[in-house]
Amino acid sequence: MSFPADSVGIVIPQKIVFEEPLALECGRVLPRFDIMIETYGTLNADKSNAILICHALSGHHHAAGYHHADDKKAGWWDSCIGPGKAIDTNHYFVVALNNIGGCSGSTGPTSPNPENDNRPYGPDFPLVTVRDWVKTQAMLSDRLGIEVWYAIVGGSLGGMQALQWSIDYPTRLQKCVVVASAPKLSAQNIAFNEVARQSILSDPDFYDGRYLEHDSYPRRGLILARMVGHITYLSEEAMKQKFGRDLKSGKFMYGFDVEFQVESYLRYQGEQFSRNFDANTYLIMTKALDYFDPSREFQQSLTQAMAQTQCQFLIISFTTDWRFSPQRSQEIVDALISNQKPVSYLDIDAEQGHDSFLFPIPLYVKSLRAFLSAASERTTAQESI
Repeated sequence: MSFPADSVGIVIPQKIVFEEPLALECGRVLPRFDIMIETYGTLNADKSNAILICHALSGHHHAAGYHHADDKKAGWWDSCIGPGKAIDTNHYFVVALNNIGGCSGSTGPTSPNPENDNRPYGPDFPLVTVRDWVKTQAMLSDRLGIEVWYAIVGGSLGGMQALQWSIDYPTRLQKCVVVASAPKLSAQNIAFNEVARQSILSDPDFYDGRYLEHDSYPRRGLILARMVGHITYLSEEAMKQKFGRDLKSGKFMYGFDVEFQVESYLRYQGEQFSRNFDANTYLIMTKALDYFDPSREFQQSLTQAMAQTQCQFLIISFTTDWRFSPQRSQEIVDALISNQKPVSYLDIDAEQGHDSFLFPIPLYVKSLRAFLSAASERTTAQESI
């Protein structure tokens, strides 16, 4: 199979092994851990062109390219990463990773627990936080010999990681891109996450998180969790245009099986997700979302939290994103402006809702490209595009 000219082509994931213990915010310690990564492009001599990609809830290290010649599915952000694209691999060395607690090769609930006869961790895997992830990402940076990232980029939960980086390691990144994110979850968002978790926890095939030992998995719970989540990722307009009230068979069947196209779509998405994503990982990731609040250690003041940042910021929101609304991005922008930090902000008109950050929307892509290609200067001027 021939790949598009602007593709990074076939990529090979790498496992980075850390034998040292990792102390977590929850008070527990991982005796060792692995992080799966992919890299695209070439690191220059002074290691000044590196960009870190932080993934969202169900994301992973496979952000661009293909894994084999017959692979028909490119990485989750292939539209933005590659030769000549917004994150141009002709110029940048791009690192994408799978966070610990994940289920795509990094140490997580499906990994062998060295303290329990190498059985899968399952529910014994500790709860991790965004701050824990950023800590491991800093350890990864040291391993790669990257002292300062040219940019750290993330959407949704990935944007939270980028934001935490700017606070915890202010001298180790020049640019920070936060897309479709928030400084902390609203009560409504926590509620959505709890409904999703309860759908998994109440599934009889969950077995208190030890389903792998029973050669099973909570299929129904995962399907429901994904269906609930997917509804919140789309806007009403996107659902209207994509499905409307279209019937699958063209007529009412007067039953409880699939009748509307939107029902069919949600069930398909849920089924696919349940086959490919670990339930314990889903519980961990949604809890990390709930816990995120960088202002917690700064007297509940986001302005104080952002005072120590030193990088340039690009904050992007989307008009139809009601999961992480533009008002939440504006909170970040306001805190930065209060501190006279360099920030560019765009609220982009897009119909795809929260999922907009995954699409190659022209203004979005153009703005990301322009921000990354502009000379990085640590100034205190603000700009709004």
